[in-house]
Amino acid sequence: MAEDIDIDIAALQKRMDGALTSLRQEFLSLRTGRASASMLDPIMVEAYGSTMPVNQCGTVNVPEPRMITINVWDKGMINAVEKALRTSGLGINPVVDGPIIRLPIPELNEERRRELAKLAGHYAENARVAVRNVRRDGMDQIKKAKADGMGEDDSKIWSDEIQELTDQAIKNIDKALDSKQEEIMQV
Repeated sequence: MAEDIDIDIAALQKRMDGALTSLRQEFLSLRTGRASASMLDPIMVEAYGSTMPVNQCGTVNVPEPRMITINVWDKGMINAVEKALRTSGLGINPVVDGPIIRLPIPELNEERRRELAKLAGHYAENARVAVRNVRRDGMDQIKKAKADGMGEDDSKIWSDEIQELTDQAIKNIDKALDSKQEEIMQV
Protein backbone atom coordinates (compact mmCIF):
# COMPACT_ATOMS: atom_id res chain seq x y z
CA MET A 1 0.00 0.00 0.00
CA ALA A 2 1.11 3.59 -0.59
CA GLU A 3 1.24 4.31 3.16
CA ASP A 4 4.08 1.78 3.60
CA ILE A 5 6.41 3.60 1.19
CA ASP A 6 8.93 6.12 2.50
CA ILE A 7 8.07 9.19 0.38
CA ASP A 8 7.98 12.28 2.58
CA ILE A 9 5.43 14.55 0.91
CA ALA A 10 5.51 16.97 3.86
CA ALA A 11 9.26 17.52 3.40
CA LEU A 12 8.79 18.13 -0.34
CA GLN A 13 5.95 20.58 0.42
CA LYS A 14 8.15 22.38 2.96
CA ARG A 15 10.99 22.73 0.44
CA MET A 16 8.62 24.08 -2.22
CA ASP A 17 7.17 26.55 0.29
CA GLY A 18 10.74 27.56 1.12
CA ALA A 19 11.31 28.53 -2.53
CA LEU A 20 8.25 30.81 -2.39
CA THR A 21 9.36 32.32 0.93
CA SER A 22 12.81 32.99 -0.50
CA LEU A 23 11.25 34.60 -3.59
CA ARG A 24 9.13 36.92 -1.44
CA GLN A 25 12.25 37.91 0.51
CA GLU A 26 14.06 38.74 -2.74
CA PHE A 27 11.04 40.77 -3.89
CA LEU A 28 11.33 42.92 -0.76
CA SER A 29 14.73 44.15 -1.91
CA LEU A 30 13.28 45.47 -5.20
CA ARG A 31 12.62 49.18 -4.96
CA THR A 32 9.17 50.11 -6.23
CA GLY A 33 9.26 53.88 -5.80
CA ARG A 34 7.52 53.57 -2.45
CA ALA A 35 9.35 53.68 0.85
CA SER A 36 9.65 50.42 2.76
CA ALA A 37 11.81 49.67 5.78
CA SER A 38 12.58 46.22 4.32
CA MET A 39 14.52 47.93 1.49
CA LEU A 40 17.30 48.49 4.02
CA ASP A 41 17.48 44.87 5.27
CA PRO A 42 20.39 43.79 3.03
CA ILE A 43 22.50 46.87 3.90
CA MET A 44 25.32 46.18 6.34
CA VAL A 45 27.21 48.83 8.34
CA GLU A 46 30.82 48.61 9.53
CA ALA A 47 30.36 49.18 13.26
CA TYR A 48 32.37 48.40 16.37
CA GLY A 49 34.84 46.23 14.48
CA SER A 50 32.22 44.08 12.72
CA THR A 51 29.34 44.39 10.28
CA MET A 52 25.72 44.69 11.35
CA PRO A 53 22.41 45.45 9.64
CA VAL A 54 21.28 49.08 9.48
CA ASN A 55 18.24 48.33 11.63
CA GLN A 56 20.58 47.39 14.51
CA CYS A 57 22.24 50.82 14.39
CA GLY A 58 19.09 52.89 14.72
CA THR A 59 15.32 53.06 14.49
CA VAL A 60 14.03 52.78 10.93
CA ASN A 61 10.74 54.58 10.22
CA VAL A 62 8.63 55.30 7.15
CA PRO A 63 6.92 58.61 8.01
CA GLU A 64 5.54 59.18 4.51
CA PRO A 65 5.25 57.16 1.26
CA ARG A 66 8.49 58.49 -0.27
CA MET A 67 10.66 58.91 2.83
CA ILE A 68 12.57 56.60 5.16
CA THR A 69 14.20 57.94 8.31
CA ILE A 70 16.85 56.30 10.44
CA ASN A 71 17.31 57.65 13.96
CA VAL A 72 20.89 56.50 14.67
CA TRP A 73 21.34 55.61 18.35
CA ASP A 74 25.09 56.24 18.59
CA LYS A 75 26.05 59.65 17.19
CA GLY A 76 29.53 58.29 16.37
CA MET A 77 27.89 55.83 13.94
CA ILE A 78 26.14 58.42 11.76
CA ASN A 79 28.98 58.64 9.21
CA ALA A 80 29.31 54.84 9.00
CA VAL A 81 25.56 54.41 8.41
CA GLU A 82 25.56 57.20 5.81
CA LYS A 83 28.53 55.60 4.00
CA ALA A 84 26.82 52.19 3.98
CA LEU A 85 23.67 53.74 2.50
CA ARG A 86 25.60 55.62 -0.20
CA THR A 87 27.55 52.52 -1.29
CA SER A 88 24.56 50.14 -1.08
CA GLY A 89 23.57 50.49 -4.73
CA LEU A 90 19.97 51.44 -3.90
CA GLY A 91 20.39 54.74 -5.71
CA ILE A 92 19.22 56.71 -2.68
CA ASN A 93 21.02 59.84 -1.48
CA PRO A 94 20.97 60.06 2.35
CA VAL A 95 20.50 63.47 4.00
CA VAL A 96 22.00 63.79 7.51
CA ASP A 97 20.03 65.96 9.92
CA GLY A 98 21.61 65.59 13.37
CA PRO A 99 21.09 62.01 14.61
CA ILE A 100 18.46 61.41 11.91
CA ILE A 101 19.30 60.27 8.40
CA ARG A 102 16.56 60.93 5.85
CA LEU A 103 16.29 58.84 2.71
CA PRO A 104 14.05 60.46 0.08
CA ILE A 105 12.86 57.80 -2.37
CA PRO A 106 12.91 59.22 -5.93
CA GLU A 107 10.28 58.40 -8.55
CA LEU A 108 11.24 55.54 -10.83
CA ASN A 109 11.40 56.28 -14.55
CA GLU A 110 9.77 53.94 -17.07
CA GLU A 111 13.05 52.31 -18.13
CA ARG A 112 14.02 51.52 -14.52
CA ARG A 113 10.54 50.09 -13.86
CA ARG A 114 10.94 47.73 -16.81
CA GLU A 115 14.39 46.65 -15.56
CA LEU A 116 12.98 45.94 -12.09
CA ALA A 117 10.04 44.01 -13.57
CA LYS A 118 12.49 41.92 -15.61
CA LEU A 119 14.61 41.32 -12.50
CA ALA A 120 11.48 40.19 -10.62
CA GLY A 121 10.81 37.74 -13.47
CA HIS A 122 14.37 36.43 -13.14
CA TYR A 123 13.88 35.90 -9.38
CA ALA A 124 10.61 34.07 -10.07
CA GLU A 125 12.26 31.81 -12.64
CA ASN A 126 14.93 30.88 -10.09
CA ALA A 127 12.15 29.96 -7.64
CA ARG A 128 10.42 27.84 -10.32
CA VAL A 129 13.71 26.02 -10.98
CA ALA A 130 14.05 25.34 -7.24
CA VAL A 131 10.51 23.89 -7.16
CA ARG A 132 11.24 21.71 -10.20
CA ASN A 133 14.38 20.43 -8.50
CA VAL A 134 12.30 19.43 -5.46
CA ARG A 135 9.86 17.68 -7.83
CA ARG A 136 12.76 15.82 -9.44
CA ASP A 137 13.98 14.69 -6.01
CA GLY A 138 10.49 13.39 -5.21
CA MET A 139 10.28 11.54 -8.52
CA ASP A 140 13.71 10.02 -7.85
CA GLN A 141 12.39 8.76 -4.51
CA ILE A 142 9.48 7.11 -6.35
CA LYS A 143 11.84 5.48 -8.88
CA LYS A 144 13.92 4.10 -6.02
CA ALA A 145 10.80 2.82 -4.27
CA LYS A 146 9.64 1.18 -7.53
CA ALA A 147 12.99 -0.58 -7.73
CA ASP A 148 12.41 -1.74 -4.13
CA GLY A 149 9.04 -3.26 -5.03
CA MET A 150 6.45 -0.45 -5.13
CA GLY A 151 3.54 -1.23 -7.42
CA GLU A 152 2.60 0.71 -10.54
CA ASP A 153 -0.64 2.01 -8.99
CA ASP A 154 1.13 3.34 -5.91
CA SER A 155 3.87 5.01 -7.94
CA LYS A 156 1.19 6.67 -10.09
CA ILE A 157 -0.61 7.97 -6.96
CA TRP A 158 2.64 9.39 -5.55
CA SER A 159 3.66 10.89 -8.89
CA ASP A 160 0.28 12.60 -9.24
CA GLU A 161 0.51 13.98 -5.70
CA ILE A 162 4.01 15.37 -6.26
CA GLN A 163 2.93 16.88 -9.59
CA GLU A 164 -0.06 18.50 -7.88
CA LEU A 165 2.24 20.03 -5.23
CA THR A 166 4.54 21.29 -7.98
CA ASP A 167 1.69 22.82 -9.99
CA GLN A 168 0.35 24.59 -6.89
CA ALA A 169 3.79 25.94 -5.93
CA ILE A 170 4.43 27.28 -9.45
CA LYS A 171 0.95 28.83 -9.50
CA ASN A 172 1.76 30.61 -6.20
CA ILE A 173 5.09 31.84 -7.62
CA ASP A 174 3.36 33.17 -10.73
CA LYS A 175 0.75 34.92 -8.59
CA ALA A 176 3.47 36.55 -6.45
CA LEU A 177 5.34 37.63 -9.61
CA ASP A 178 2.23 39.16 -11.19
CA SER A 179 1.52 41.07 -7.99
CA LYS A 180 5.11 42.37 -7.72
CA GLN A 181 5.30 43.37 -11.38
CA GLU A 182 2.00 45.23 -11.07
CA GLU A 183 3.36 47.02 -7.99
CA ILE A 184 6.59 47.93 -9.82
CA MET A 185 4.83 49.24 -12.94
CA GLN A 186 2.34 51.29 -10.93
CA VAL A 187 3.07 55.00 -11.43
